[in-house]
Amino acid sequence: MIILNKPIRFNWDKSNSGKNWTGHKVADQECEEVFFDNGKKILKDLLHSGKEERYILLGKTKQQRLLFIVFTTRGVKVRVISARDINKKENKLYHG
Repeated sequence: MIILNKPIRFNWDKSNSGKNWTGHKVADQECEEVFFDNGKKILKDLLHSGKEERYILLGKTKQQRLLFIVFTTRGVKVRVISARDINKKENKLYHG
């Protein structure tokens, strides 16, 4: 299990801010909310980790929307790479 230090700070710049809204209708703020879900699951993304380690986060927003988020850490900040609604298989992982 991956542990994130608190307080969590996020890295939103012009290349990733708003990107998930365009592709999946997930707002930057919703992405941030999932990191504070007490029931969240964080796994290493072994398939896509190359130059930097990537992680998969499954969790809920304040509105109970279940999201699948890929992120990395850069220094003390979290950088969200992608975010979307979870699928049926991932839903089982979150609730399992």
